Amino acid sequence: MTERVCKRESLKEGLIASIPIVLGYFPIAIAFGLLSKNTSLSLRDTSLLSSIVYAGAGQFMALDLISAGVNSSSIIMAIFLLNIRYLVMSASLSVKLENIPKKFLPVLGFGISDETFSVVSFSKSKINLAYVSMVFLLPYLSWNIGTIVGYFVGEILPQSLQASLSVGLYAMFAALLFPEAKKNKRIFLVFIISAAIYALIYYLNIFPAGWDIILAIIVASALGITVLNHKEEENVN
Repeated sequence: MTERVCKRESLKEGLIASIPIVLGYFPIAIAFGLLSKNTSLSLRDTSLLSSIVYAGAGQFMALDLISAGVNSSSIIMAIFLLNIRYLVMSASLSVKLENIPKKFLPVLGFGISDETFSVVSFSKSKINLAYVSMVFLLPYLSWNIGTIVGYFVGEILPQSLQASLSVGLYAMFAALLFPEAKKNKRIFLVFIISAAIYALIYYLNIFPAGWDIILAIIVASALGITVLNHKEEENVN
């Protein structure tokens, strides 16, 4: 098989693997574009959030914080903490991308999301530049195109459909979380405690707006590291 044929096959495999993510991202991006417009953000700022930040949960959280009148430094801090997991994902994936020229790694690192990371991580035998590029590029385009579509035409959709679009992101996170929680009770425990911590901090209302999320992320992350490390030590012993 020639190099050109191998590349074509890799692109095809990457296209097939990315289709579920593309289909999942598009309606959620429409919801983001619609909510962003309702939050009075301009088309430019909305597009920049999707093209530069490119993190669904972080972008929706940013809209909530903007609506609440939270200052920009707190919004940046909250999004940074929420997205810091991508540093770990990038480090983990870099080991598997050792056959890809290093000059492409920064671009590929930017394209990592929870879903694309999961797909590439379980495709060890297929990992090459053509395959990974397709898996990362198409969802990115879907997210950005969906954002613009939502900004312009989201309001003409039925109200019931608008409401259903807004929960799409949470559904995708649930699809990632619950299979892991079923396999590992400690992960489920961390999830429950993290939600309880956020709810407690939020309803006590003792911190400025935006800091409830920041503190909940810090505490939950520390808890997760402690619990999961303790499990690893038990397995070693």
